[in-house]
Amino acid sequence: MFSMNHQKFMEMDELSLQKVPYFFIIDFLSENVEIYKEDEINKSGLLIDFQQFSNSEKQHNLNKKIEWTSFPETLESFKKGFDKVQKNIRLGNSYLVNYTRKTEIQTNLSLKEIFYHSNAKYKVFYKDFFVFFSPETFVKIIDGKILTYPMKGTIDASFENAAEVLKNDKKEKAEHYTVVDLLRNDLSMVADDVKVDQFQHIDLIRTQQKDLYAMSSEISGNIKPEFAGKIGSMMKKLLPAGSILGAPKPKTLEIILGAEGYDRGYYTGVCGWFDGENLDSCVMIRFIEKEGDRLYFKSGGGITHMSRLEDEYQEMKNKIYVPIH
Repeated sequence: MFSMNHQKFMEMDELSLQKVPYFFIIDFLSENVEIYKEDEINKSGLLIDFQQFSNSEKQHNLNKKIEWTSFPETLESFKKGFDKVQKNIRLGNSYLVNYTRKTEIQTNLSLKEIFYHSNAKYKVFYKDFFVFFSPETFVKIIDGKILTYPMKGTIDASFENAAEVLKNDKKEKAEHYTVVDLLRNDLSMVADDVKVDQFQHIDLIRTQQKDLYAMSSEISGNIKPEFAGKIGSMMKKLLPAGSILGAPKPKTLEIILGAEGYDRGYYTGVCGWFDGENLDSCVMIRFIEKEGDRLYFKSGGGITHMSRLEDEYQEMKNKIYVPIH
């Protein structure tokens, strides 16, 4: 398995060194790496809508009332994995674990309709397999600089002074500091002069169910000479993405695999568009997957020693939405 992926990452390096535009998709465990050159994208059945690249046609209005029901697991079921995570945090094996769940949903929207009508910075529809509408950038590479924008911490925007409350929430703040620190360390593996340019910036995300505020920061660095132009090598070094894993990485990955009890697959993997010069990539979150004739929404949140079971359970459920107004 490993050599196959190794080859794929090398292929990404070759293409980016030759300045050939391509789109790539990498699953959570970097076991599946797919590469599509620009002229192969349309034939692949992929629909992509990024800020810098889109192959989606303009769609008609959605002339139906959206039906949307989710069937979250019970609190008891959620608690099993949550307790395993907390136990590991108490033992000092990890200080931040991103714990995710898989929830069955029923809707009268097709995956393709969800792709066309949801609002998000990054959207991909992958054949009849999955769709995601992600607000989260993984890394951008612009003129030899690498930038990342860790996003951690959300709150219902209808709460009084929601943005201020989010900024000052002890648990959310701690989680945000941790992820910023983690990603600063990660970027340092492939870049020099890594610094935090913006800290705790608040964005509004509008959805059909409710509006949310999300907190993000900006970190940047200058790509080390040995990684210059090598997108594959950089991805291999940086994955899995710290924001959806936790810290420290190797041990936390072990905890996740033991606690979640399902296969994330492409969920929380990354995909990106390299235009021949620069890269824009995202973390594949806000993710709906088709299994047989059922649809599942995969969602989760960061757990620290301050996390409360009921709050985390609620946050996991809050994220099961589709941003269609």
